[in-house]
Amino acid sequence: MHALASSMAEWLRARVHEAGARGVVLGLSGGIDSAVVARVAQMAMPDGVMTVVMPALSDPRDADDAQLVADTFGIPVMTIDLTRPVDALLVQAQQALGTWPPGPASADERAARLAHANLKPRMRMATLYYVANRLNYLVAGTGNRSEIAVGYYTKYGDGGVDLLPLGALVKSEVRALARELGVPARVIEKPPSAGLWAGQTDEGEMDFTYAELEDYLLRGPDAVAPATVMKIERLVRASEHKRHLPPVFEPARG
Repeated sequence: MHALASSMAEWLRARVHEAGARGVVLGLSGGIDSAVVARVAQMAMPDGVMTVVMPALSDPRDADDAQLVADTFGIPVMTIDLTRPVDALLVQAQQALGTWPPGPASADERAARLAHANLKPRMRMATLYYVANRLNYLVAGTGNRSEIAVGYYTKYGDGGVDLLPLGALVKSEVRALARELGVPARVIEKPPSAGLWAGQTDEGEMDFTYAELEDYLLRGPDAVAPATVMKIERLVRASEHKRHLPPVFEPARG
């Protein structure tokens, strides 16, 4: 077995033990990152891993790919359909907001679409923590270094986790590890997507490729076109708040 996967599994097992937990739970999205984390978690704790498929107005092919991963490795999986809860919350929130704030801002379709899209990963986070609390498990995240660097995740959504096994690996390293672990080829080769809306892809939304981002992270700004550097660094600055605990006001004392 790949040395990286083995050391990652050992690290994961140690973190669970330190927390006094019994295992880990993670969302199985049908993508490469969650497939790798699921397999490594199984290596760490064969009897202490649960995966959850959480469709919410999602492409059914994602659930099919998630099931394929679970079947390939024999990993326990449950499905909790969040379509109706997300719809119900969205309807009530829209009714409560009405046309607030007044003026053109209330008609900002992009902001509305993003708020709707972010609602799904936040509902998934709450669902995973419910399962984790019931089982005395920790929540394992699936974010990698590339995504974390530019904040390509939802704050208190897929970013709301206890552990990040892939947090130091760029996307190509995750892909290489997936091949070593035997992740199904169709999962490895599918275009990375957060599944936020129909046809959405990571690279389309970021407006640069993972390869360009990786060059920037590993080789520096000079390895990437200046226009791409500007896009990357703009995202880094805008997402800085995601990588820190909330700021705390310190009153003057004495």
